[in-house]
Amino acid sequence: MPALVAAEKVEELIRENLRDEGYELSRERLYGQNGTDIIATRGHQCLHIEAIAFKESPPARAKDFYESFFRAVSRLHHGATHCVIALPARFGKGLPQRAKAAGPAWRRIGNAFPELKIWLVDTEERSIKRTDWSDWAS
Repeated sequence: MPALVAAEKVEELIRENLRDEGYELSRERLYGQNGTDIIATRGHQCLHIEAIAFKESPPARAKDFYESFFRAVSRLHHGATHCVIALPARFGKGLPQRAKAAGPAWRRIGNAFPELKIWLVDTEERSIKRTDWSDWAS
């Protein structure tokens, strides 16, 4: 499945930004290696970040998004103070509709997991929009 924006590009920009902010970062994982994409620590903060690609196929994008959700919240078991789903910025166009389609479930997920964040990573503009899961609930 071709990726219009590769997860590696998303991860690369996040690592660059967090390094500039003084975070200590985990080593880059090898291809096919399991585990959190990025663990970033600074003081008492421990961010566990799952970076995903923006694929051409809408069903593949949906599958990747929901899988990343379960991977992200499972990191609470490993000491995460923030569980981050890092998405290419193009995902931002569809997030309001995704949240609306989930109805009250989206809001309840945000209430259950206040540590859950969604970061929209623009690899062309080299910027990251950091949001809470609940920010997308209407």
